[in-house]
Amino acid sequence: MKKDTILVQGQLVDIYNRSIFPAEITIENQTIVQIRSVASAPAIFILPGFVDAHVHIESSMLAPSEFAPMALEHGTLATVSDPHEIANVLGEDGVRWMAENGKSAPLHFHFGAPSCVPATTFETAGDVIDAAGIRRLLEDKTCHYLAEMMNWPGVIFQDPMVMEKLALSKELGVPIDGHAPGLRGQQAKDYFAAGIETDHECFTLEEAMEKAAMGVKILIREGSAARNFEALIDLFRHYPGQVMFCSDDKHPDDLILGHINLLVSRALAKGFDLFDVLRAASLHPVEHYRLPIGLLREGDPADFILVESLQKMNVLQTWRKGEIVFDKGRFRWEPEPVSDLPNRFFAHYPEASQYQVPSEQKERTWVNVMDAIEGQLITKGRIAEMEVKQGCILADPARDILHLTVVNRYRNEKPANAFISGFGLKNAAIASSVAHDSHNIVAVGTHTHLLKKAVDAVMEAGGGISIATENGVEVLSLPIAGLMSPEKGEVVGHRYEALTQLARQQSSTPKAPYMLLSFMALLVIPELKLSDLGLFDGLKFAFTDLEVTGK
Repeated sequence: MKKDTILVQGQLVDIYNRSIFPAEITIENQTIVQIRSVASAPAIFILPGFVDAHVHIESSMLAPSEFAPMALEHGTLATVSDPHEIANVLGEDGVRWMAENGKSAPLHFHFGAPSCVPATTFETAGDVIDAAGIRRLLEDKTCHYLAEMMNWPGVIFQDPMVMEKLALSKELGVPIDGHAPGLRGQQAKDYFAAGIETDHECFTLEEAMEKAAMGVKILIREGSAARNFEALIDLFRHYPGQVMFCSDDKHPDDLILGHINLLVSRALAKGFDLFDVLRAASLHPVEHYRLPIGLLREGDPADFILVESLQKMNVLQTWRKGEIVFDKGRFRWEPEPVSDLPNRFFAHYPEASQYQVPSEQKERTWVNVMDAIEGQLITKGRIAEMEVKQGCILADPARDILHLTVVNRYRNEKPANAFISGFGLKNAAIASSVAHDSHNIVAVGTHTHLLKKAVDAVMEAGGGISIATENGVEVLSLPIAGLMSPEKGEVVGHRYEALTQLARQQSSTPKAPYMLLSFMALLVIPELKLSDLGLFDGLKFAFTDLEVTGK
């Protein structure tokens, strides 16, 4: 036996041959050179590591190097990562920063070239990535696939810029990710006929089944805000070979609790086939995205995890390239401190009066109100009668109709204002510079003076999340592009949870109020959203008026 030979024994879970048997794995030079069946082995299970098939690392509020240990602890060995968020702030430079920072970690970050920067022309972003920029990112191997094509109208109506990006991706032979929330029928056929291969935005089983029948690979998403697991999990009964798992957006407090391992455990608890579920969590994304991750075969990189139970999926060890990186609650790898903090942030401080909504009506008026939905990225729109006092429309916390504002972080402009329900605050405001897709500052609150306090705190920090009450302001700084902290994951996670608890104490109703808030400026997800330029109708893909005339 060679001096550097490593032997690992346990119950090997063979996802190719759908079997479990006592085995001994021989590792040399980071590679599995032999898998041998033995008469007996320890009662621990050896299985391929998990893959998050679509995630925006920035939404963890952590640098990739600090995201890595939190994921590795839960058996995740790779992520298919769309750096769309930092790209909207810093362009190609931001994407390259993410890739370079991630190289220091024993987790494989498989970055995609962001396809929609800016996401729309109806908002102000920090930068632009055109087709030439996408080509550069793909050809120099910073990125390996075309990330989610959110501009579905551009695909269907063959916008020249969109079609150029799709064409060059086909030319280079890279996978193309989709984003088609609620798209059905002929529109869905036209969208996926353009060469788009996946969708992580299905929110009903019927929608997922229709798309799967077209050959589309469906990602079952369970993140901190969008939670589609329960709605889509029965897809395993019909199209088990086309399913993958993803989180899309995962905040740090949730990462402390678990990652893809939780989805595997939940699927198994519902009685779905072990090997179908494990293939969705590992084999399918590895094969589709051509990830350099081992799948427990001779000749593969020595990448795998050891779990105590095939039901709970509690991870004992995580192995990457023949080395243990996580071992029974301890890390054997320590990330380097993050010292480079790139950002693009122009701090300005609108007056409280600029958050008011003027009206020419005397006492009452009718307003388009955005309804936020717990566990969903979509919103609904409705018309509500609101009180007008001293020429301004008043929020109505008793009916949970609150002020919503988006403030441009890239230049000094007046805030865009609207009204929203679904947050339940009684006398507070929360704000965030994590605001998909352009990452201007979004805030919701009961009163304009509290909105100002919350937004000002984010401005002063150069990005972050905050809560303002009559008693003061608390803020978590995010100095990396206004999106991420350089601190340790556990520190950020506990700090984030503390701010979430403060929001709940102010009667905030969503489980993850900051995550939900971050999607209220996401114009590519219907129905009503607010950009820094105004109220937007995602069904008509056009701006709409706040006040409703003719009522």
